[in-house]
Amino acid sequence: MASYFDHAATTPMSPAAIEALNKQIAQLGNASSLHTQGRSVRKDVEEARESLARIAGCSPSEIIFTGSGTESNNLAIKGFFWKRRSEDPTRNVIVISAFEHHAVLDPVEWLEEHEGAHIIQVPVSGDGVLDLEALRDIVEMNRERIALIAVMHSNNEVGTIQPIQEVVEIAGDIPVHTDAVQSFTKVEFNFNDLGVTSATLSAHKIGGPLGVSVLILARGIDVTPILHGGGQERDIRSGTLNAPAIVSFAAAAAYANELREANFTYISELRKYLIDSLKAVLPDIRVNGGVEPSLPGIANITFPGTESDGLLLLLDAEGIASSTGSACSAGVPRPSHVLLAMGISEKDARSSLRFSLGRSNTRDEIDHLASVIESVVDRARAALARN
Repeated sequence: MASYFDHAATTPMSPAAIEALNKQIAQLGNASSLHTQGRSVRKDVEEARESLARIAGCSPSEIIFTGSGTESNNLAIKGFFWKRRSEDPTRNVIVISAFEHHAVLDPVEWLEEHEGAHIIQVPVSGDGVLDLEALRDIVEMNRERIALIAVMHSNNEVGTIQPIQEVVEIAGDIPVHTDAVQSFTKVEFNFNDLGVTSATLSAHKIGGPLGVSVLILARGIDVTPILHGGGQERDIRSGTLNAPAIVSFAAAAAYANELREANFTYISELRKYLIDSLKAVLPDIRVNGGVEPSLPGIANITFPGTESDGLLLLLDAEGIASSTGSACSAGVPRPSHVLLAMGISEKDARSSLRFSLGRSNTRDEIDHLASVIESVVDRARAALARN
């Protein structure tokens, strides 16, 4: 039996998204062209924009289409930093949570290395929640120097949902960007209600195609572009619009949003069943994060006495896909910076796996995982002992 427990990385395309993609991909025309075919494609793109805006709680004019969540995050972070610093050269501080996704962390570090940015990381609790008092102190001490604040809406490795509205309140007139790719259509998300300046959404996290994402940028706000060309998307993101993927993204969002409450209940119950099933076999495992409020389908689990990379490969040999949640550089495994930020030891961080569930998962798949996990862990521990 093949079991896919890596939906946080990417999830299968929904039937609605596949149908929309197949239909739109047959349409001829560039959405920026003025002839009949171009105007027809533009109409499809704008209808998709309006649909996504309704679901995300923003204005259609606030949606900027990009090619990936990484691009959207880079556009927001670099764009705000360059724009704000051009207005006041002393604004060189970027405030982020200590466990941001690398699509936020890496561009911030690039700005530090190449553009003189100063990074301040806000600590998080052992449960995986942003320390608001620490943020308040940081903002009070550095308010005039802060170019932007970036805090993810929910953490991709442990699932905890962050107090974004409180972050916005503390920030005041400082721009706040939130990476919401894991949250959109899975839990309640409304751009206007949150009050953030910008947010990132991504199609392939919700049953849409790879290669299309959104940066929601509040109306009246400009950022410095990172791409220059035809001036599409408010002169902020140039490039020919990927109409088939955009239309498919909107269809996926509508489909997922309609089923959001039912999916939340079903996937939450699956997550509990997974944790209970593994604990019944291996009582010494520990769950990291996962406190309420949290995403329904992420279970980050430490298996003491193992190496996560070995576990991953052993499970893969059993037809089970999961994730270490760690980054690798030049082939050298590293412990998850998310777990380290939560105060988890390097040893335990290296012994942890993320299982992320989706609507297509079943209890039978979890039973299969539970039936092999003891043998897998025993072999992983034996291999570690030999080394």
